[in-house]
Amino acid sequence: MLPAQTQIIEAIFTDAVRELAHSAPSSDATDISITLERPKIAAHGDLASTVALQQAKAWGVSARRLAQQLADAVQAHPRACGLIESVEVAGPGFINVRISAQAKQTVVAQILAQKAQFGWKPSTPKGRQRVLIEFVSANPTGPLHVGHARQAVLGDVLANLLATQGWQVQREYYYNDAGVQIQNLALSVAARARGLQPGDAGWPDAAYHGEYIADIARDYLMDEEGKSDAGDANALEHIRLFAVAYLRREQDADLQALGVRFDQYYLESSLYRTGRVDATVQALCAAGKTYMREGALWLKTTEEGDDKDRVMRKSDGSYTYFVPDIAYHLTKWERGFTRAINVQGADHHGTVARVRGGLQQLARGAPKGYPEYVLHKMVTVVRDGQEVKLSKRAGAYVTVRDLIEWSGARAPTEENALLDEGEAIRRGRDAVRFFLASRRADTEFVFDVDLAAQQNDQNPVYYVQYAHARICSVLAQWGGEEERLINADVTVLTSESERALLSCLADYPDLLRRAADELAPHMLTFYLRALASCFHSFYNAERILVDEALRRTARIALIAATRQVLANGLAVVGVRAPVKM
Repeated sequence: MLPAQTQIIEAIFTDAVRELAHSAPSSDATDISITLERPKIAAHGDLASTVALQQAKAWGVSARRLAQQLADAVQAHPRACGLIESVEVAGPGFINVRISAQAKQTVVAQILAQKAQFGWKPSTPKGRQRVLIEFVSANPTGPLHVGHARQAVLGDVLANLLATQGWQVQREYYYNDAGVQIQNLALSVAARARGLQPGDAGWPDAAYHGEYIADIARDYLMDEEGKSDAGDANALEHIRLFAVAYLRREQDADLQALGVRFDQYYLESSLYRTGRVDATVQALCAAGKTYMREGALWLKTTEEGDDKDRVMRKSDGSYTYFVPDIAYHLTKWERGFTRAINVQGADHHGTVARVRGGLQQLARGAPKGYPEYVLHKMVTVVRDGQEVKLSKRAGAYVTVRDLIEWSGARAPTEENALLDEGEAIRRGRDAVRFFLASRRADTEFVFDVDLAAQQNDQNPVYYVQYAHARICSVLAQWGGEEERLINADVTVLTSESERALLSCLADYPDLLRRAADELAPHMLTFYLRALASCFHSFYNAERILVDEALRRTARIALIAATRQVLANGLAVVGVRAPVKM
């Protein structure tokens, strides 16, 4: 259903309720809110209402009788003409509504007119609200792994979804470039630069073992001409700066391969350099939200729902990791982002109450749920039927680039031999993005590399992309002027498969709204698969390029609209809509 049509029908129901309440003095409709839902079983209709079940007791009538009275009133409403085909009462008092074929057919012209903007919520520059989405935010101590990949995709698709709903979105990456892990990185590179390897005497206990550490050390010791430099391998601060910069470039390359961009990068080190961390601690002390115990400074996080109070400053004077997080999130509020969303791993669950608790004392006016969190679970990578745990380059995990390269690989056929490396990366990126967006964030995900690399209907991204490519092929075969399709007479689109496809197309705007409201990118991938299925069913059931001109043009218009919605949805996911496959 198109949103405007749903709103009209809700208004019709509201009028019907008020009319019945007016004729029954004991009834009151002043505070009744009408919300229509999609029936769980498609055969029951297009929309359903439970208002009769909710109000029957208060009105002193049976639910089924009230439902029939409302159904009759809705059917007789002047605005129902041409919009509502039938209103039926089912069970103890459910009201099921069927939309007329004429109303469903209007979606074709609307899609062809609005093109890429179909489904987007209109907004004015002054009315756009600002939202900051922080995601990835990995320590610059190694290549990005598959967990970061899931986070990157979820954050990027979520940003795209919110943009469709009128939000002014800013993507931000928080670099944890301070702390013990960065010091361990510097020690690791320094050890490699001195010629040490994992297992050698003198190799640091907390050092990183991946081959990338050797790559950093080798580059550090090379001058601009590629010759060995006599650089001081003990200059730990220089090594730290060099290694962090090196890995930031590597992570940027990973994200570029994944098609993810950021508007801003925020450095954790800047919070210390500008005194923000100290100022945050002082402000919390002044607010009376801290206390000293056993030489440590504690934050009263139990007042904000945490299971126990937390140490902010340890007895040795160092801060615990969530203190700079509070300082950082305070900057988000001060920068005017009245809404902030963090996409992070499930291991960050414990910091939610602590960060929110600190902000409630310092960010005046911030809502209780600021910032919002989307916490995702782990990704298990399976290849050749076996779980993959290690990467030669990273040492202990599968990297983003591993996943993209494996997913873009194809069986060695003559056609695939002609694929250049760039095309393989693009195919891999499409598969990785679609797969990682296709499950709820709070569920564990098994990434089947072999499935991602397949070119058949079992591969969900191929299935959706092939629907788009198949439509492009039919339109090319037709060869007409697509600009004229907006005026096509689509009243002949009445077969079961045509009506199903029309209904699916009309669902797209509401799907975008719900996916954005629920911070649930997976809902969009589910929808795209359903739309592709509806199209393939229609394609198999009906001939498109029939001799009858009216029917042929109507079906061409229908598939052109389907192609547009497929392209729109794939763009939000960040996946290509190929013309041929």
